[in-house]
Amino acid sequence: MAVSIRLRREGALNRPYYKIVVADSRSPRDGKFIEIIGIYDPKKPSHNSTIKLDRAEYWINKGAQPSDTVRSLIKKNKKQGESAPAMPAAGATPSEAPAETPQS
Repeated sequence: MAVSIRLRREGALNRPYYKIVVADSRSPRDGKFIEIIGIYDPKKPSHNSTIKLDRAEYWINKGAQPSDTVRSLIKKNKKQGESAPAMPAAGATPSEAPAETPQS
């Protein structure tokens, strides 16, 4: 079975929204798929895709062929993942919270 990683179109007319799926290459574009590994919204201005990179790598290592668009989305998400600074845990910095002063 030849497996591909490609876009599955959803959304309304003139408002496309895609899910990144792993599917048999013989199945139709919006047909049966194996796994959903991400989303892509081309109408959104900046960061418009989310991909489970570990699952994408898993399927690529198993022989799945990503489409050209999916390949570029994976590349962009890897780049954003490396350049994004680590977010501090919630509540880890109590000094940022406004100090409560007793009212006299």
